[in-house]
Amino acid sequence: MDKLKMQTVNKADENYRKLAELFPNVVTETIDEYGEVVRAIDKDVLMQEIAVKVVEGREERYQFTWPDKKKAMLAANAPITATLRPVVADSVGKDGTPGGFDSENLYIEGDNLEVLKLLQETYLGKVKMIYIDPPYNTGNDFVYEDDFAQSADEYMGNSGQYDEEGNRLVTNTESNGRFHTDWLNMIYPRLKIAKDLLADDDVIFISIDENEIENIIKLGCEIFGEDNHLGEIVVKSNPRGSMSTAEIASLHEYLSIFSKNRLECRIIGHLLTENMTSEYKYKDENGEYRLLGLRMRGGFWRRSDRPNLYYPIYITPNTGLVSLERSSEYCEEVFPVQPSTMEDGTWRWSKEKVIEQGYLLLGKKITRNGELCWDIYQKDYLTKGNQERRTKAKSIWDEPEINYQNGTVEIKSLFAKSGIFDYSKPVFLIMRILEMLDLKDEDIILDFFSGSATTAHAVMKLNAEDGGHRKFIMVQLPEKTDEKSEAYKAGYKNICEIGKERIRRAGRKIKEDAGLTAPADLDIGFRCLRLDESNMKPVYYTPDEVGQQDLFSLVDNVKEDRTPEDLLFQVMLDLGVLLSSPIEVKEIADKKVFNVADGFLLACFDHDVTEETVKAIAQMKPYYAVFRDSSMANDSVATNFEQIFETYSPDTVRKVL
Repeated sequence: MDKLKMQTVNKADENYRKLAELFPNVVTETIDEYGEVVRAIDKDVLMQEIAVKVVEGREERYQFTWPDKKKAMLAANAPITATLRPVVADSVGKDGTPGGFDSENLYIEGDNLEVLKLLQETYLGKVKMIYIDPPYNTGNDFVYEDDFAQSADEYMGNSGQYDEEGNRLVTNTESNGRFHTDWLNMIYPRLKIAKDLLADDDVIFISIDENEIENIIKLGCEIFGEDNHLGEIVVKSNPRGSMSTAEIASLHEYLSIFSKNRLECRIIGHLLTENMTSEYKYKDENGEYRLLGLRMRGGFWRRSDRPNLYYPIYITPNTGLVSLERSSEYCEEVFPVQPSTMEDGTWRWSKEKVIEQGYLLLGKKITRNGELCWDIYQKDYLTKGNQERRTKAKSIWDEPEINYQNGTVEIKSLFAKSGIFDYSKPVFLIMRILEMLDLKDEDIILDFFSGSATTAHAVMKLNAEDGGHRKFIMVQLPEKTDEKSEAYKAGYKNICEIGKERIRRAGRKIKEDAGLTAPADLDIGFRCLRLDESNMKPVYYTPDEVGQQDLFSLVDNVKEDRTPEDLLFQVMLDLGVLLSSPIEVKEIADKKVFNVADGFLLACFDHDVTEETVKAIAQMKPYYAVFRDSSMANDSVATNFEQIFETYSPDTVRKVL
């Protein structure tokens, strides 16, 4: 049996392996500063392979950097040995039952950098949409203080603002540079890992204000690529304007949007409003439609610029049908002419497209400049097949429901009390984001700065409205609430307690409001997981530090305070099994056996496991079978273990921890 590694992947090692696979001839060895032989990449050979100019030293180049960026990159790649432990008491079942553990939604408490690392193998390329509302950079220190957070003096030194004698070269205020550095160091590794979690056809939305909008665009372009920067949406979040000391009262914030792969992006726009659908006032055997002028509008579309789009179209007066050929029937000739200037313009369609889709064109007599004349229109249908018509998402969102004050009102309504959570985003904002994506059933939505869990609320509400089965993963640091706050007085000692309670209350309200129309399988629950140190003793990871005299006491590598459920979730993380997978617990020969994902994984962490239990598990033919390293009842069971599996399920992958 193989031993589970029980730690996250080392991304630097992984990147090295990928490079070695692509260019095996660049792999070499060298001697490090300690005289040890280490792996290396021959830069000269690599540059020959990719045939690009190498920029080195002080040679000018375009780049986006800041002090300690290298440490931030290392933070994203470094492996960890943490785990996620289930908290059943805080969980809620699919139907809203307190303490239920069958929900496919996840609520994870802990530092999101470590949580993202734990999720990166299991959920690699499986997340369909990410929305985050990270801490805004207001010039203050953050809760997320990673190891490389700097003091003002450190920042000045690392950023090269002192000469060799220690004299200051530039004037810099703390809020000007240092806090930009801290914020970038915080967000960079999290976005870098988040990219790996996204599916190729999906996107990340980042709520941000003016303090870091420029930096988040630059950072996003670096991580996702400039071609995958979809743009920014201006969100009119405060119609009355902010009360800050700034000279201009800000009415808005931003949504910065990046895709994993723009060519496969699933942004499909929004459903038409009632006002928009009213434009579709014509009808034929194919359905309702509107008429769009075929002539290109605007003064820049002139015949001289696109002569191939200037040609005559002929109309039959009786039916309005069109042709590119003049005949006795098609006798009315129409050219694209700009009515305001009478200049020759252009059509929107080429001749080839008119030949292919001319059945969608219609000649219509109109009044122009007081005279009757003919013009060409395209039939634009409200529905195409079974697809509802959509319109492109606009770059400015100013609906009354988008006002962030609505988020505060929603929290107050749920908790029947003011001041529980300030500055919560409104549910309408997240639903508007979700609705503009072509999300399929069972798709996963991730929010790793979940705050009051507005995203979870929106996902459940949308599922209730359209019968979908979208799943959410919320991640939140258990940041303590101020002892003087209304939240603390109400019994919520940290933000996670607020978020979990918000999901519980929102789920009940959504189900109650939907009444009989609520989908029978609506999931309004969540599995609660909590970030913690590894379930394994240090010897599991550093056996070289253990003396011979300690080996007997360390036969069992598992920490004494850990439950079988704790071990199960660490195994699921290690093997890449979705944490939302169904889990069935059964007893076989007086031993507790976990059946995960309908037989995909069978695990038993009890001691004194007999051949009866091993045989029963093998006969169920799981893909994975996992046991404790010290679980066999005696040497005979341990000896026969492999033979039992070879007899009943030779393809099962056997693992121990």
